[in-house]
Amino acid sequence: MSDPYHLGAAADLTPVPDQLHDSPSWVYLLREFEKHYRLGSDGGSRAIRAHRRRVRETLTAVIDANPAIAQRDPSTRPVTAHLPRAFDLGKAGVLSGMARALERVSDRLSWEYGYQKVPRALEKKYAYCEIAGPQGPVRAERLVLGFVLFAPNTTYPQHSHHEIEESYVSVSGAWSENETAVHAPGSLILNRPGEEHRITTGRFDPVLLAYAWVGPDERLSAPGMKFSRTRKARMEQGI
Repeated sequence: MSDPYHLGAAADLTPVPDQLHDSPSWVYLLREFEKHYRLGSDGGSRAIRAHRRRVRETLTAVIDANPAIAQRDPSTRPVTAHLPRAFDLGKAGVLSGMARALERVSDRLSWEYGYQKVPRALEKKYAYCEIAGPQGPVRAERLVLGFVLFAPNTTYPQHSHHEIEESYVSVSGAWSENETAVHAPGSLILNRPGEEHRITTGRFDPVLLAYAWVGPDERLSAPGMKFSRTRKARMEQGI
């Protein structure tokens, strides 16, 4: 029977991290991502089809590599008070498997803001948790997977991601990006590197989105998240 502790010269009693394959709940959650990026529709878009392929191939390599689980301390934010409702909606929708798999690990999630300074109006309406990636419990390279939660009646300001290709998948709730359409559960939205986008949620229900980032390791490790200049400031500067 293997020793469950690292026993060095100083008798450090730090538990050995579980490997991914020893943690079925994390495996099932990752396979829900893989299933959607494999079977979900590309809507006839070659760009979305290529993005889906990059995500699932990189994710398959992560799962096969059986990385260690680097569990972070669980943490909440005010918006996570809406998480039970988001799960209820998600379990009744087309991505019920993903909603249920996330709920199974909900007591192990680290919700955060990702910005040095979050607008006061957003502090109670937004948070995200990384599942796989440089900061996630499942360590991964060239890929970040996670979830972002919005309260009802929220506007997430204009922003972009340098050198990062991003997709959102609707798990629960209705929302719009750049106010061009209403996206229902099951929808996938692709944002190419540098493309600015703004998210708005409906008035009555929270929105839970799964996201995937693909890009170089150095950028994914330090994405430099920041909001874009306001529309008024860009117009004044001729941007």
